[in-house]
Amino acid sequence: MYVKYAHSRTNAIDRQVRRTKDESEKTRQQILTAARAEFARRGVTRTTLEHIARTAGVTRGAIYWHFANKAELFNAMREQVTLPLVDRTDFALLEPPDGDPLTGIERFMHSVAEAVLQDKDTRKTFEILSLKCEYVDELRHELTRQGRQCSELLQTLTRRYRDAAAAGTLRADIDPDLAGMESCAFVIGVVRMSLLCGGRSPMASRVRDLIAMHVHTRRAVRNSRTVARRPSFR
Repeated sequence: MYVKYAHSRTNAIDRQVRRTKDESEKTRQQILTAARAEFARRGVTRTTLEHIARTAGVTRGAIYWHFANKAELFNAMREQVTLPLVDRTDFALLEPPDGDPLTGIERFMHSVAEAVLQDKDTRKTFEILSLKCEYVDELRHELTRQGRQCSELLQTLTRRYRDAAAAGTLRADIDPDLAGMESCAFVIGVVRMSLLCGGRSPMASRVRDLIAMHVHTRRAVRNSRTVARRPSFR
C-alpha cells in the first residue's frame, strides 16, 4: 500500500515539475517576443526592461529570473532566428547544378531576400540589427560578427565572378573583383531599402525583378545564343 502511494506521489511531483518547466518556458518566450516587438518599436537603446515587462504581461522580476540584464535578453532574442548575411550565407546556393556561376549568384540573392522579407521574426530581427541598434559596449561583438560575415560573402562572390569570367559567361568588360564588391553592396542595400520602405512597398514587391536584372546585365552575350534567357520584367 505504501509503495503504491509513494509511486503515485512521485508521479504527481514529476507532473508538477514538468508543468512548472513548461510554464517557465512559456514565460520566457513571451518575454523574448515582447523584447523583439519593443526593440523594433523603440530601438534597443531606448527600450527598458519595464517596457518589455509591460508588453509581455509579466513583472521585471520575471525577466530577471530568465535574463541577467538587457544585453543578455537581446542576445537570446537575437539567437532565436538565423539571419542570412549575418549568421549564414548559404554558400552552397552559389554552386548551381548547371555549373553556371551567375545562376548561383542569382539564386543566392533570391534566398537572402526571401528569408528576410517573408518570415516575420527574421524580418523584424534583421530590421532591429540594421536600423534600431547601436553597436557599442556589450553589443560591439555583434558588429564584429557582421563584418566577418560580410568579408566572407565578398570573397565568395568574387570567386564566383572569377569563375564566370573563366567560363566566358561574364561580360568581358566587367572586372570580377569589382563585380563581387558591387553585388555584395547590392544585396545588402536591397534588403535594407526594402525594410526601410516597408514590406508592401514597390521596392519589396519587386525584389526578384531587381535581382534578375542585376545578374542579367553582367552576362556575356554570344553570337549564336544568349547564355541565359532574358528575364521578363513587369
